[in-house]
Amino acid sequence: MKQLLCAGMNLALIFSATSATLGVVTAANGAPEASPYTWGNVAIVAGGFIPGIEFSPAKAGLAYARTDIGGAYRWDQAQQKWIPLLDWLGHNDSNLMGVESIAPDPVDPNRVYMAVGTYTQSWASDGAILRSDDRGRHWRRTDLPIKLGGNESGRSMGERLDIDPLQRNVLFFGSRMSGLWRSADYGATWSKVTSLPVQDDPGAIGISFIAFNPQRSDRGRATSNIYIGVTNSPTPIYHSSDGGVTWRPVGGQPAGFMPHQGKIDRRGVLYITYSDHQGPNDISDGAVWKFDTLTGTWADITPVVPKANGVPSFGYAGLALDSHSPGTLMVSTMDRWNGGDDIYRTVDDGKSWISFRKSAVMDDHLSPWLNWGKPNATFGWWIGALAIDPFNSSHVLYGTGATMWSSTDASISSLNPISHWKVGAAGIEETAVNCLASPPEGPFLLSGVSDIGGFRHDNINSSPPSGMSSNPIFGGTTGIDFAQQNPSFVVRVGTGSPGGAYSNDGGNTWTPFSATPPGAQGEGSVAVASDGSTIVWAAKAATPAYSADNGASWQQCGGLGPGAVVAADRSDPHMYYAYDGTSKVLFASRDGGAKFEQLAQGLPDNVKLSASPSQAGDLWLACGYKGLYHSTDGGKSFAKLPQVGTADTLGFGKAALGQSNPALYIAGQIGQVYGVYRSDDGGRDWTRINDDSHQFAWIGQDVTGDPRVYGRVYIATNGRGIIVGQPGQTTIAGAGL
Repeated sequence: MKQLLCAGMNLALIFSATSATLGVVTAANGAPEASPYTWGNVAIVAGGFIPGIEFSPAKAGLAYARTDIGGAYRWDQAQQKWIPLLDWLGHNDSNLMGVESIAPDPVDPNRVYMAVGTYTQSWASDGAILRSDDRGRHWRRTDLPIKLGGNESGRSMGERLDIDPLQRNVLFFGSRMSGLWRSADYGATWSKVTSLPVQDDPGAIGISFIAFNPQRSDRGRATSNIYIGVTNSPTPIYHSSDGGVTWRPVGGQPAGFMPHQGKIDRRGVLYITYSDHQGPNDISDGAVWKFDTLTGTWADITPVVPKANGVPSFGYAGLALDSHSPGTLMVSTMDRWNGGDDIYRTVDDGKSWISFRKSAVMDDHLSPWLNWGKPNATFGWWIGALAIDPFNSSHVLYGTGATMWSSTDASISSLNPISHWKVGAAGIEETAVNCLASPPEGPFLLSGVSDIGGFRHDNINSSPPSGMSSNPIFGGTTGIDFAQQNPSFVVRVGTGSPGGAYSNDGGNTWTPFSATPPGAQGEGSVAVASDGSTIVWAAKAATPAYSADNGASWQQCGGLGPGAVVAADRSDPHMYYAYDGTSKVLFASRDGGAKFEQLAQGLPDNVKLSASPSQAGDLWLACGYKGLYHSTDGGKSFAKLPQVGTADTLGFGKAALGQSNPALYIAGQIGQVYGVYRSDDGGRDWTRINDDSHQFAWIGQDVTGDPRVYGRVYIATNGRGIIVGQPGQTTIAGAGL
């Protein structure tokens, strides 16, 4: 089993005045080294599913959170924000950004483990176990011979990774498709537990949780009694009385459900949340049970029976125990779409329960977009992560499909059922970003984001007070553009109906297109003429169409077929470009999109098309592993830049002092190193501006420079939100520059 050594530094966010000195990689032609960059996030605050939260039982104020595609975070009590822990993962290791499970050491506050791997499909790389002795500042990595599914069904089950509290060198990990694994050397090496009756099952979710139950007789040796939940078995709860050597199903257990989460309190009572599906979707039934390991008795303690008395169907997922008060616990529903998910609390071992949702007071000022255009934010959905602070029973965190909520008065009672919750996700940025645009006037940044539409940022240090772009709110924005000579005119397209909108005030307010192109299903790419006179929309599965009346009517573009991507010339208002990936031909229109004619042929596939703001006809093609191409004659001919081996995306920013060409930025590879590169001289020389501690996994979706701040670059990531970098070691201000 291969073992690698990795160094993962703390990301100094944009609010911090510190950054790491770069290990700068210069181009082979001797380009000058870049100044050190400060890296952080454009603030949206959360924006994705948080399936797991774990407090450290060893130190107050220390906690960890895992996400499904955006890595893991550690809570920094002094800074009052979450610190990303996996930004050192590079392009080739992007599959490790999905965190399947996380386990802080129960005694040593500095030690923490993670099981990482996003997908189990054949094309995905195998997973790994990461271990740290300094709270995630640096990591050592052991590659596993199995695949993990941090972004697959059942990802809020858990925890699948756990540490023996009596012999902390011993860890167990429950995999999805390859059974149970054990380490006896603090996670450095792993072997499969072959004695478990339930073994490999490629179509299953596998082991959902591991729970150690220390006994007095175990002192001085490893914990004998261990319980696990197995989803692909008619008797899903298994027990070992010899430290994991042998296993047998627990007698008398409930049937018909999957165990979602399981935890044991200090009395030896095992609590389990159950659902009829792995979630986070498609759950329609569930229950909550407890098992007294001393007496061997089971009891149904379900707060509300999902299918009884006409109550909407749902299941149970999240589970948190109060370490100070045995018999006090909280559970969460999942997929309760009619009425909303809820959290229940009991102080009498499940005899009675109190609901939080109905009387909760929600404060979303840190993430105004959470109200989804309505007066107030909801309690949330997909509540699989739930944790009670072991040092403060009134402090509770829970994760949803969009954010994390925090309360310091969660010890509610029937006499005082009101609890107060605020967004507890400061520092977490986990959106998948599709497209970016930084206009020369107005907002610093416009973005298109999956799931939560997109944003206008006038201040990159705070989540926009107006929330996400609305009228309409898109499920995801796939294309956005502004008129170069009239940047207050902006267009965007995405999922939903009508699938497109325009703005005359830089994206502050929007008007939906009143019509859609023939056959259009929304989404796709969009371009707007440099003076705002016309729009060309290449919608999904439709022939590109143009509009001269802000989307009130559309006519199909002559010469193009479905599947083309479009871009507008940034100087000539009559000129558009289109690339057809099927024929590998570049087309151009000189009449505002009415008719396109063939230009260059035999181009590479997988092209991203960009027009420079420097002059008419200045066109660039980022062609992935086939490199970067440049045209100065409007696409009649292209020259390949020999230095650039891979160019996944390209953007433009403010020119360097003394330069007439805009700064160029690419996410790509030069020499042997994949990273973020900048060129100040039109693509002749390139300098790597990120470093090995700030790689952000997959960054090939989009990149743009800032036309008002030299050196500032915005990067679209798949799960780490919008990354922003700027030369120097000072705070990146979001307004007034």
